Amino acid sequence: MEIKSAICATNKKGKTMSVTVLLEVLSKPGSIDELKQTLKAILPDTRGYDGCISVQVVLNQDDPLNLILNETWRSRAHYEKYFAWRAETGGLEALGNMLSAPPSIRYFDHQDI
Repeated sequence: MEIKSAICATNKKGKTMSVTVLLEVLSKPGSIDELKQTLKAILPDTRGYDGCISVQVVLNQDDPLNLILNETWRSRAHYEKYFAWRAETGGLEALGNMLSAPPSIRYFDHQDI
């Protein structure tokens, strides 16, 4: 996956605002429990990574194989650095083996509204 350089959103006062990252995955049938356990094991490192503000995992009520990681980062650049680290250490490949499709990653700027 190509890692692009990021431009951070700023509010009216010129301060950099955080970014929400939604990482959506679809587990292979029979792998959801293993996926949850793997996430439980690796997310402490994610939460402690430079720039990570929070990570919540939510399960789709209508599709129990569908998880979303709702993440807040100081900037997209922080997340992309983290994502590259996960790729380099083999963490993404291990997770990918439990998925039935490639994950969806979307980035959202927080709005000063």
